[in-house]
Amino acid sequence: MDAERQTRKTAIEIADEELLASLGYKQEFQRAFTGLETFGIAFSIIGLLPSIASVLVYPIPDGGPSAMVWGWLVASIFILFVGMSMAELASAAPTSGGLYFWTHSLSSPRWRNLLAWIVGYANTIGSVASVASIDWGCAVQITAAASIGSGQTYSATNAQRFGVYAGVVLSHAVICCLGTKLLARLQTVYVILNILLCLAVIIALPAATPKQFRNGASYGLGNFTNSSGWPDGFAFILSFIAPLWTICSFDSSVHISEEASNAATAVPWAIVYAIGIAGVLGWAINVALAFCMGTDLDGLMNSPIGQPMAEIFFNSFGQKGTLALWSIVVLVQYMMGSSMLLAASRQSFAFSRDGALPLSKWLYRMNNFTGTPVNTVWFVAVFAILLGLLAFAGESAINAIFAMSITALYIAYAIPIAARFLGNNDFVPGPFNLGRWSAPVASIAVLWMLFMGIVFLFPISPDPAVPSMNYTIVVLGGVMFFSLVWYYFPKYGGVHWFRGPVSTIEKEEASVAGSSGRASTSDSLTKEKDVATVTQREA
Repeated sequence: MDAERQTRKTAIEIADEELLASLGYKQEFQRAFTGLETFGIAFSIIGLLPSIASVLVYPIPDGGPSAMVWGWLVASIFILFVGMSMAELASAAPTSGGLYFWTHSLSSPRWRNLLAWIVGYANTIGSVASVASIDWGCAVQITAAASIGSGQTYSATNAQRFGVYAGVVLSHAVICCLGTKLLARLQTVYVILNILLCLAVIIALPAATPKQFRNGASYGLGNFTNSSGWPDGFAFILSFIAPLWTICSFDSSVHISEEASNAATAVPWAIVYAIGIAGVLGWAINVALAFCMGTDLDGLMNSPIGQPMAEIFFNSFGQKGTLALWSIVVLVQYMMGSSMLLAASRQSFAFSRDGALPLSKWLYRMNNFTGTPVNTVWFVAVFAILLGLLAFAGESAINAIFAMSITALYIAYAIPIAARFLGNNDFVPGPFNLGRWSAPVASIAVLWMLFMGIVFLFPISPDPAVPSMNYTIVVLGGVMFFSLVWYYFPKYGGVHWFRGPVSTIEKEEASVAGSSGRASTSDSLTKEKDVATVTQREA
């Protein structure tokens, strides 16, 4: 039995390596992530309960209980459409470059270089913003714990929160420099803690909540309280930032494709399962919160604790119970941040492998001792800390990081999905395939991302002052503007040398034809389908 298992494992490893070679890349990472661990990295980044805690400040003023419950349900369905469309691409071409690799492979020749450049930079800034927003949420949760422990006499300043935030990011950078096998094993721990925490709150919160804070079904499922200043319909749509930010960055599984075993099958299913399970459990958590939050929404938003969910827990569990539960929430949020930094560093490594990022020669280095891209880990960490400086511009400015992580990633998600059907290509599906439903699902996904990308550029109120403006367009627009300036810069710009994904293996090793040593789109995807079929048969 052991010999048979080893033979099967070896066959999968060979198929994975051949599939990667057909895409033009040599195997540089250890394939230490099992199917569960590949799912784990997406699910741990989603985080659920701590993520909902980080963004509960959005649906409460934009509709209250109805926005929390029904806004989550509506948004989750559309997010699943996005995930299924991405899963098809991930199954056909599982590589760490993922989004921009697909864009270049599937777009028409006239536009592929520019579109791949745009997607690569949108994915990079979106991933860095995701690290920043997750770790800022963790810093807020840590200072909320300090407030609870002090009997709500302590209230953190922005400078103190930033100090905690910088410490969290730096500690994550150290963790993500560790070896691949250790990082892979951690994902299983993250999944177990995540699910146990969700189930504990869903069961324990209704049981522990005093009568004065319990709400009936008419309030928990039907009350709509809009204090944002926007019309009710638009306020409800704005509340979607909570589920969209929570169930986002599921492309993280794609960025560890070159570290995953049986990637053509494991990666797409990791994306779909992570979104589906998060959608169901997240809805249940929001229902529990809506029934146990009381009716004083202003009190939740303006509590000295500075964290609405922590205040809900405090009202239900008391000081000691809240501190015990909140410590686990903080721990899981901390784990989210380390998983996100791990995925972001792999994306930056892949993009620098093709020479598109500044300092690419320095970034595209594998540490000989750990076997991990240490340089890109610190690259992402430093830029995440710089984004955190927005905290000193005001609360709305730091909130822009949450919106920016969604908007930037949706740019990076939408373009390759659309390119599959609009570009001049010969796409060949992998093992995960929606068949005749591919085009309708992709159309809904792209239209949804386009619509929500525009919505999240609006401020939180219709008459904003300078401090309460939405700075998403400033930061994201600035990054994208300068990336295009560099692309079209005379003589040295990317338009003169960037040709998309660059092969890292010799033509003979890839066993495909092509003057540059890199497989054509048609050859790559055709061979990929054959290899994936063999892999499925062996598995």
